[in-house]
Amino acid sequence: MIFNSGQTTAAHAGDRRTMQALPENTLDATSTDQRWSVRALIVDDDVAIRELLCDYLTRFNINARGVTDGSQMRQALTDETFDVVVLDLMLPGEDGLSLCRWLRSTSDIPILMLTARCEPTDRIIGLELGADDYMAKPFEPRELVARIQTILRRVRDERSDQRTTIRFDAWRLNSVLRQLTAADGLVVPLSNAEFRLLRVFLERPHRVLSREQLLDAARGRSIEAFDRSIDLLVSRLRQKLGDDPKNPQLIKTVRGEGYLFDARELG
Repeated sequence: MIFNSGQTTAAHAGDRRTMQALPENTLDATSTDQRWSVRALIVDDDVAIRELLCDYLTRFNINARGVTDGSQMRQALTDETFDVVVLDLMLPGEDGLSLCRWLRSTSDIPILMLTARCEPTDRIIGLELGADDYMAKPFEPRELVARIQTILRRVRDERSDQRTTIRFDAWRLNSVLRQLTAADGLVVPLSNAEFRLLRVFLERPHRVLSREQLLDAARGRSIEAFDRSIDLLVSRLRQKLGDDPKNPQLIKTVRGEGYLFDARELG
């Protein structure tokens, strides 16, 4: 069975029958007994492909939710937590490359891009913007499952190698306990939003980050850049880090652009 754009309703029904006839052990589904081991978000405006894909992925313990465009994608990411996003390049309104850029600036969720266009430039741009993999339509759905599993294994291995404790200047942040500790051993409590904001700064040091980027990453939702609530969150974080608000040395304000995390020692 091959998935391609522009399928008719009759083809859709026929593919459903073909899909149901496929053997359950076509691929190794997962190594866990959990009913839904993976949550996938499918972003594709082709309703036939979207529905077929969501149905097919359930065979491999992948619980998929399908949406049509960028607006619905953002809402879905606000509503639920996903392990991977399968993102079509050609979408109504905001295209897949723009959405890939937005996703990568706000999260580390794995992204697999789909496209009916064969230009190598699209693939290169998508990968440069942060996509983890790229598949051309038409595609074999079993290969898509295999690629999703490969991406998730790679991400799992990379995350398991990450250090639990991040040190910067005189501070230590335990990412598992979400605990900030000063040089004298004093534990400084952080709210969830403060912890996420600090992680964003630590992951992107010495780079100017806009308010919109920080809000998206710290709160997991899209907020207009003129929303000043990020300033309050930065102010609270500065206070907890002992960063002088009149002359901050750690979280610096870049006028008209956003903030820059300027830790001298990071490791």
